[in-house]
Amino acid sequence: MRHDTRLSRMLHVLLHMARHDGPMTSDAIARMLGTNPVVVRRTMAGLREAGYVRSDKGHGGGWAIVADLEAVSLLDIHRAVGGPRLFAIGNAHPNPDCAVERVVNAAVEDALRDAEALLVARLGRVSLAELARGFDACCRAAPEEAGSV
Repeated sequence: MRHDTRLSRMLHVLLHMARHDGPMTSDAIARMLGTNPVVVRRTMAGLREAGYVRSDKGHGGGWAIVADLEAVSLLDIHRAVGGPRLFAIGNAHPNPDCAVERVVNAAVEDALRDAEALLVARLGRVSLAELARGFDACCRAAPEEAGSV
């Protein structure tokens, strides 16, 4: 099963942007992520609409982070990039005639609801600033592994 990586990829981009002087082009971001600039622009558009980044056209243009890193959570970014359902598990028949399947569906739905509530709460508690501090700590500990843009 293929994973949806938009959240982790955009968090990666945002942290680089937060530590980069000046805007970053869609081409530069695409090279960093190993994807196409069109994919970058499409995904970044959600972040722009949410007010987390801005884009400037022309020479010297590109994407720049404008958000307060303390005020933006991982959940905010997940929502801004059009994050899918957090879990792909589901029921084969939403309204089954079989009593066993109804009991199974109810148990699975309850567990998924509880798990999703925990994950949403956790994503909501982690700010971009917290990730940036972790990134900065990694750079101090092993500068050669910090990555570059």
